[in-house]
Amino acid sequence: MEHSFWGHLPLLVRANSKESVEYILEALWRTRKTGLDTADRHVISEMLQLQNDSELDPLLVCLRKLIRRCVYDNISKDEIQKLFPDEVLPELQRLLTLLLQKFQKEWREDVFKDQDTVPCLKAMTWNMAKPDTAEATEPVAVINLKLQNDSRSHAGELEVKFQLAKDTLETMLKSMYSIRDQLPDLDGAFSRQVSQDTDTV
Repeated sequence: MEHSFWGHLPLLVRANSKESVEYILEALWRTRKTGLDTADRHVISEMLQLQNDSELDPLLVCLRKLIRRCVYDNISKDEIQKLFPDEVLPELQRLLTLLLQKFQKEWREDVFKDQDTVPCLKAMTWNMAKPDTAEATEPVAVINLKLQNDSRSHAGELEVKFQLAKDTLETMLKSMYSIRDQLPDLDGAFSRQVSQDTDTV
């Protein structure tokens, strides 16, 4: 990595204790989805005796990248210290390695918990079918969503089906055409597929 990336880490030397650096790392992980709020930024700035955000922000970016590599890359505890080049002060290497090793297991578990609640959409298809009730005479659209969940407790695919009435389907198609207009490269394939399906409505 470039020298400019690691050049912000020496600011951590200004922290008056190991606990202060630990607080910073925990705050960054806790706010990984939202970003630090004003209160946290103020606390960290005071810990490091910084005068303005122009010094704080590059350090936070550096630490967040370091945390991501430690948690999301396949790096064992023993290999964490290898993330640092020789230009990083030895005392900083030891301190950050110690803290990252301390939190790595807990943070990885947090990632797995996030995956349990956020399956990703793998595929979406739809077709026309007869309604389920005798009172309804018009065909309905049956939507099939294939969700991919990579979590340890619910690994695999889940298929979800639901029906749409004709007026709802028309609204959905308008939205899809709007999306199509923003994706010109997919225009031809999308138009052919939609025209084939809507002919049966």
